[in-house]
Amino acid sequence: MKAKSCNHLHQNNNVAGSGAGGGYASEGSNSGSNSPSPPPSPRRQASIFQYRRRLRTKSYSFNSRRDKYLGFGFLFRYNARYLAVLSLLYVSGLFMCVGPFSGLIGRTPVPGSVYRSHQIFDKFWNDIHSDNSTAVEMSSVWIYKRKVKVQKPCPNSTAGQHLSLDKESAARSGYLIVDANGGLNQQRSAICNAVAVAGLLNAVLVIPRFELNSVWKDTSEFGDIYDEEHFIATLDGYVKVVRELPDPLMEKYDYNITNIPNFRVQAWTTANYYLREVYPVLREQGVIRIAPFANRLAMNVPPHIQLLRCIANYRALKFSSSISTLAEKLVKRMTEKSSRTGGKYVSIHLRFEEDMVAFSCCLYDGGKAEKLVMDSFREKWWKGKFKRKDRVILPGVNRINGKCPLTPLEVGMMLRGMGFDNTTSIYLASGKIYQAERHLAPLLKMFPLLYTKESLATPDELAPFKDVLLFKLFNCVIKTSLKKEYSSRLAALDYTVCLFSEVFVTTHGGNFPHFLMGHRRFLFDGHAKTIKPDKIKLVILLQDMNIRH
Repeated sequence: MKAKSCNHLHQNNNVAGSGAGGGYASEGSNSGSNSPSPPPSPRRQASIFQYRRRLRTKSYSFNSRRDKYLGFGFLFRYNARYLAVLSLLYVSGLFMCVGPFSGLIGRTPVPGSVYRSHQIFDKFWNDIHSDNSTAVEMSSVWIYKRKVKVQKPCPNSTAGQHLSLDKESAARSGYLIVDANGGLNQQRSAICNAVAVAGLLNAVLVIPRFELNSVWKDTSEFGDIYDEEHFIATLDGYVKVVRELPDPLMEKYDYNITNIPNFRVQAWTTANYYLREVYPVLREQGVIRIAPFANRLAMNVPPHIQLLRCIANYRALKFSSSISTLAEKLVKRMTEKSSRTGGKYVSIHLRFEEDMVAFSCCLYDGGKAEKLVMDSFREKWWKGKFKRKDRVILPGVNRINGKCPLTPLEVGMMLRGMGFDNTTSIYLASGKIYQAERHLAPLLKMFPLLYTKESLATPDELAPFKDVLLFKLFNCVIKTSLKKEYSSRLAALDYTVCLFSEVFVTTHGGNFPHFLMGHRRFLFDGHAKTIKPDKIKLVILLQDMNIRH
């Protein structure tokens, strides 16, 4: 940046008095003049005239400069907003260009902005490999002896009195239909909110419908994932639940649920809004449909409505028998494989699928090839969303702000740094890892006892969850052909195995860890062991090539 210097011109206007002193003619002169006036003094008159002229010149010069300053001030005030905008654009451009420019001139990047975890791993691998002592004893690191308890009831409440559900004669306001969208746990959230809204409006809840998500592509219905009978029976006395609308109402809408007018509700809508705006429509029509229904009820609701959420989440929502049967087997197998640590194991929820990496707009160690793949994936699934003019992609900024998913390598280094040794049994809950063979290799080197649902279950057991065709010869599977995956059912298996782990590690937020952490606290009386890394600090540590070990 260049600094501008202003040269101020100082003008010296020295008005000097001439002290002419040329004496007047004597009053007693013999000039013979009878004039009473003194004789003329031309030198004095010229001096006064010159003085006045200089004063006028000075005044004119001052006024001229004053007018210029006033004009400049006016122009400055007039253009101040434009100057402010230009300044803002300049600063924005500076921030946008500082990363690329610093790269061109070879300046050191901001700490944590560049992925170097793989270099740190290569540098210290010999030390990691030779250090098999553990600073973490799974049986004693936390003093509290964790014990699974029988599911305790939700807090006592007079919900039935508040909602008039104890009276058979209480008039129902109508039927509530909701479309739950998203993945497994976003749908779970919608179901809990639907139960709460139905209780709030004194409505009959129709078993929630699941929208087909373009990303998850899971065609599962409510009964495929949850036990319908248990759901209806558990909520009896709180909210009436039915599987479908009565025939007269179905006939009115040509037996097509989508023909029912959709009532649009904004996210995090208050209970008062439902009572004020939705309830009258429900009373008038007898049925109301709300889609989508993700996060359509505010967190802050009356206690008797919050009770319904609690009952729905912790008591009414039970996985279907096909899911719970296999999930229990996986938990048992993980416990058996963790005999060195008394049956205790660590579970990790890893969010490093291709769609997650692409959406985060972060860069790792794949170079230009990785960038091209991610750009192509973003364009395929989100069209021009990431190419809008107002969209600025800054991978380095995302990383230092803790918004980049942790790689399997980074999770492994964190756990080894915390003292978990290579005899620790780990269950990995995840979808299809981006470039799995390359990214999982370092984690396997650090933790050889690494398991997934695919490694714990047989192909026969997973077939209903992946819709695969099995080709057998003498009862031995010789070939499989994948038709499609039921991602929500597979996520339910992961959820259950993580639920009963000794330690749960969350790496990138989302509905899965939020529900799981709450559920674990509920089950273990608040003593659930969770590791939630501070990624803002972690990325700085994992970039420091001089880090002490």
